[in-house]
Amino acid sequence: MTIDKSLKIRRGGSSNRSVLTRGERLEKLKETDRWQEGDSPFGLAKVRVRKLVLKKKKKKEAGDDDEKGDE
Repeated sequence: MTIDKSLKIRRGGSSNRSVLTRGERLEKLKETDRWQEGDSPFGLAKVRVRKLVLKKKKKKEAGDDDEKGDE
């Protein structure tokens, strides 16, 4: 049997994960002082995962390039 295309590991850059492991959640909660050493690691507060969104660059018009060359 072959592995389904959606289950294969993709090479290259890692994609954004919407779920953190317990250890990652503990680190984030420690940074914001919402969890201290000795507290129960079960029933942790939710931690929001923010996506990195890059804005697309606007294309310059042909007239803008000509004006800069004349100066």
